[in-house]
Amino acid sequence: MEIKRGDVIDIDFDPARGHEIRKTRPAVVVQNDVGNQYSPLVIVSPIRGAEHIKRFYPVIVPVEKGAGGLDKKSIIQCDQIKSLDKSRIVSKRGHFSTDIMRDVDAALKISLALS
Repeated sequence: MEIKRGDVIDIDFDPARGHEIRKTRPAVVVQNDVGNQYSPLVIVSPIRGAEHIKRFYPVIVPVEKGAGGLDKKSIIQCDQIKSLDKSRIVSKRGHFSTDIMRDVDAALKISLALS
């Protein structure tokens, strides 16, 4: 399966510990496409449903239902970046727009203190 930056993929995050994201759930690929082509790993930010979110932080990117193939309103957690083996990829859902990825980039810069 060819993976590109901005793709929304389902990832098996288990086993997890403590407050780490768990279960099989969507994630957005944030790794550059050279890394995606040659590395056995993929760098992602997990996505989860937004139904219980009461407050949004600068490291959280809200996305609407349907964006990137998501089946409900969700949030991208740019504070839980993961580098995972590609064998954890279950399926590919879709791809986020340039506007959403611009918001992801801004949240990643805050999370990693790159600005």
